[in-house]
Amino acid sequence: MNKLTLEELPQLCSDITELLPNGGVIILQGDLASGKTTLTQAFAHYLGMKDSVTSPTFSLQQRYGEKLYHYDLYNYGFEKFLSLGMMEELERDGYHLVEWGDGALIDLIKRCGIDCLILKITKCDEQSRYYEVQRA
Repeated sequence: MNKLTLEELPQLCSDITELLPNGGVIILQGDLASGKTTLTQAFAHYLGMKDSVTSPTFSLQQRYGEKLYHYDLYNYGFEKFLSLGMMEELERDGYHLVEWGDGALIDLIKRCGIDCLILKITKCDEQSRYYEVQRA
């Protein structure tokens, strides 16, 4: 578990791309306002994207460039995600950052043979967070 400030997020992004050099799924876990979308913004910037990254809370998925996908299951849940055919999206080349992914989604991703990391975010204070990265 690493305690990082916003300015140190590029190192975490570098670590993620080293763990998933060919892309894959990153399940973002943390309480409301823990920094899941902020991490996705940092990741997009790390990949050289200039797009404005926002939470896909009401749209379920946002796509940035050719290789970055951002999902938010908070309002929809795992069953709705499946019923909309979103598992096929996770098979696309690139990085798929999923907010509010649960154990059922992680199990399915593993059964499908998709590379997956779980990134747990815990808020320390306004300027820093604890980040714990583990393979699913």
